[in-house]
Amino acid sequence: MNLVLFDLDNTLLAGDSDFEWAQFLIRKGVLDRELQEAKNVRFYEQYKAGTLDIFEFLDFQLAPLARHPRAQLDAWHREFVQTAIRPMITAKARTLVRQHLDGGALVAVVTATNSFVTGPIVLGELGIPHLVATIPAQEGGAFTGKPRGMPAFRAGKIERVDNWLESLGLHWGSFARTWFYSDSHNDLPLMSRVSDPVAVDPDDTLRTHAEQAGWPVISLR
Repeated sequence: MNLVLFDLDNTLLAGDSDFEWAQFLIRKGVLDRELQEAKNVRFYEQYKAGTLDIFEFLDFQLAPLARHPRAQLDAWHREFVQTAIRPMITAKARTLVRQHLDGGALVAVVTATNSFVTGPIVLGELGIPHLVATIPAQEGGAFTGKPRGMPAFRAGKIERVDNWLESLGLHWGSFARTWFYSDSHNDLPLMSRVSDPVAVDPDDTLRTHAEQAGWPVISLR
């Protein structure tokens, strides 16, 4: 059996669901545009530059989940998927996912974006059965605005994947080959862990690294 891992934002999606979720809430008037839009853009630029403080960002990104009832959040999210996410899913991305699923691989998305935002996208829109993501903490069925455990960011992705595999009774040695597809240099720790790293529409830093290392570089756009 093979293991196939995908990053989500700017890899399987032609855009960033984390950034777009905040922008969606701004457009709905849930977040104040004047106060929040500049923060959202700043965090996104820090992510691309490799300088993001993930815990500072999660304080910003998870706070709205703690302020609204789950039913309202779910309703907003359904609209978000329909209007913002479906246009980001390309035919090439769907085909690649289907090829690996049909080939019998264990397939998962591994993403720093929290599971509330990404779960319906990964399971409902892409048909991928497993999600390894940053987990929003809950108390009494309500979100607290804080993450639970290690965020799935940079080296944290390896820890989260290790724990997920262990929960299935598996480990890295269970697989003949392991893939990870990503666009971002932030994912170099996990890309260096697998047997078959693939750079997908990569940022400049990852492209340079991939070319020097002889990794495949592909486009799903």
